[in-house]
Amino acid sequence: MKKNSMKKRNEYELRKEYDLSKMTVLPRGRFDPKRRVGSNVVLLEPEIAKAFPNDEAVNEALRLILKATKIPQRTVVSR
Repeated sequence: MKKNSMKKRNEYELRKEYDLSKMTVLPRGRFDPKRRVGSNVVLLEPEIAKAFPNDEAVNEALRLILKATKIPQRTVVSR
C-alpha cells in the first residue's frame, strides 16, 4: 500500500452525527443464516466443540445415536 492511503486509513474517525444505536449489525461469513440454509454447515456451542476435535468425531457420534434409536426397546412387564 502507498504511504498516503495508510495515513488516511489510520486517521479515520466516525462523525459525531452517526447514531450507532440505530445501526444494525449483519452477520457475515459462516454466521450468516442465509448462507447456512440448505447446506450442511452446523455451528457447535463451545462446550460441545471441545468434546469433538474434528468433523469425523461428530459424524461418529451421530452414527452411534442413529444406531441407538434403531435398537428395539424392551417393555417391562410388571408381575
